[in-house]
Amino acid sequence: MSRPSSWPIPSDSIRFVLPRPIVSELSQHNLSKDIYPLAMGYYKNAAGHRMSRNQHDDYLLIYCVSGEGFLRIDQQDYRVSAGDLLVLPKNGIHSYRADESNPWSIYWLHCDGTLAADYFQSVEAMPAQPVLSLGLHPRLVADFEALLDMRQSSQLLVAYLHSSSLLRQIMTHIALLKTQMQHHYDKSLNMSAIQSLMLTHLHEKLDIETLAATANLSKYHFIKRYKALTGRTPINDFIHMKIERACHLLDISDQSMAEIGWAIGYEDAYYFSRVFHKVMGISPSRYRSIRIGKATYKE
Repeated sequence: MSRPSSWPIPSDSIRFVLPRPIVSELSQHNLSKDIYPLAMGYYKNAAGHRMSRNQHDDYLLIYCVSGEGFLRIDQQDYRVSAGDLLVLPKNGIHSYRADESNPWSIYWLHCDGTLAADYFQSVEAMPAQPVLSLGLHPRLVADFEALLDMRQSSQLLVAYLHSSSLLRQIMTHIALLKTQMQHHYDKSLNMSAIQSLMLTHLHEKLDIETLAATANLSKYHFIKRYKALTGRTPINDFIHMKIERACHLLDISDQSMAEIGWAIGYEDAYYFSRVFHKVMGISPSRYRSIRIGKATYKE
């Protein structure tokens, strides 16, 4: 584990390093090995706080909740303000420090795990961008506080398994806040208009050129922007909307598979069945038989 800073801790700040035997157990347990904490803390008005690492062998989050600081990574300098989240993956050379006149207050968390890289990729502002301007969120602060409270629990493994669960909650919460932030600030892509267009054309084909024209973007930039906001391609979303409609029709009607396929723009019933199976994992006829079975059981 990368060592935390040696900043002298006053009474209103916290630094907690998990015991090595516990870390070893967390790294092997099925309920925690995907991502687990190594060390965590809260530094309040951290005047004089600084850290420099030429070798960083775990993953690190720093959430600035007041004041200011500075980050240097990959020969790039960043100013850090309240509401910024520093996302520092493994193996990066970095240094950071509190501002001298307005020192930051930060929550920080070292972690690792077999899926830690995936979790961190999901919360990066963009590739090679380590600072996410997330804003101040009381719920996220409460998440960090809940994780810090675990240090007061017993040394039982089950308490630390719960800390791994809290860490997963923090990471997915950050990913959600990041997506909401991107939707709020990206005014150039009217997602409501685009998805409304999709919904009104479920019965026919809709090409990417038409969708891109709605957004007044080139096809390449439209796909890139849409995927950055949703994590999916626009055509993939359109297909899923079609299949959701097909499921609805299978639930409420006795139309044939060919008729339902036609209703969502698939003239070839066999092709409709293939697409349905790819999305849902079962054929449309199997889906209908399961739904009918459940309805009979409830009656």
